[in-house]
Amino acid sequence: MLRKVTGLVAFALVVLMSASAPLSAQGKVEASFLVGWTFSDGVDVGDQPPILSQDGELFDRIDPDDSFKWGFMVGFNATPNVEVGFQYGRQPTTLQASGTTDREIGDLSVTTYHGYVAYNFLEAESKVRPYALFGMGATNFSSVDFVTSVTQQPRTIEGETQFSTTISAGVKFFASPNVGARFGVQWVPTYIKTDAGGWWCDPWFGCYVVGNSQYSSQWDLSGGVVFRF
Repeated sequence: MLRKVTGLVAFALVVLMSASAPLSAQGKVEASFLVGWTFSDGVDVGDQPPILSQDGELFDRIDPDDSFKWGFMVGFNATPNVEVGFQYGRQPTTLQASGTTDREIGDLSVTTYHGYVAYNFLEAESKVRPYALFGMGATNFSSVDFVTSVTQQPRTIEGETQFSTTISAGVKFFASPNVGARFGVQWVPTYIKTDAGGWWCDPWFGCYVVGNSQYSSQWDLSGGVVFRF
């Protein structure tokens, strides 16, 4: 899955770079570099029993810790108001387990890759441009190395890549035709798993188990510089 995502990212960058040459003369290409803070939520064990650690503690939830995030985005305006592009984000953080106690497991990186479509409000020459954005792509949770609490044996939690979407809104300020700043809020829900939610009975189709999907959510507050070519 990660190999496919990497291929899609490379393809998107090639397309944007090839498009930048004819578009640059028209001032339609935008590149932004962002920094901010992410509030992260993970998932609970759902319909599974809590995990018993070697020291007798029970854990029923796992979350990435809130932390700093950085990233970039490149897009071009297909129309004066509609922007199409690619967005990359990286959150260096730690993985936290909670239950009868809270425990830091190890270092974790959360990396997001999304193609997006954004709508920029007001005229293209406006110094202030609010925007709304929707994107689809993938989120990668890196592997986590740790040692067991009692025997001090090294262990690794394997990394995973899952489908995710992103919704964002904010505003861009342009001090000049080519340089500005942007500030926004972004939500990235990532599908993790589906637990059995119970039984649903229908007079036509009978009874069947319905699922309860769990998502890991990242809420970002970010700002940065934007260049327009």
